[in-house]
Amino acid sequence: MLTLTPRSVRIRVRVQPRSARDRVSGAHAGVVKLQVTAPPVGGAANQAAADLVAAWLSVPRRAVRVAQGASSRDKLLEVSSDDPADLARRIEAALSALR
Repeated sequence: MLTLTPRSVRIRVRVQPRSARDRVSGAHAGVVKLQVTAPPVGGAANQAAADLVAAWLSVPRRAVRVAQGASSRDKLLEVSSDDPADLARRIEAALSALR
C-alpha cells in the first residue's frame, strides 16, 4: 500500500468517482479507497483525489501528484515530503483512525 522513496511516499489508491461526498473510506486489499464527487472526465476525478489526499494528510496540494493510473480507478499517488518516514507513520495512523 505504501512505498517510501528518498523524497516521497507512494500510496496505492482506488478512486470511486461520482460518489455522494469526498472522503477516504479506508484501506482494503492493499489500497486506500477514496470516494470523490467529481466525474471521471477531463482529469476531474484525479484532481479531486489529489486534493482529498492533500487535505487528509495536511500537506500542500502541490505535494501530491498522480504517478500512475491517470485513466484508471487504480492509481499510484506520490506525496512529496522532506521526511517520508514520518509521513508514512502519519498515513498509517490516519488509516488506523478510520477503522
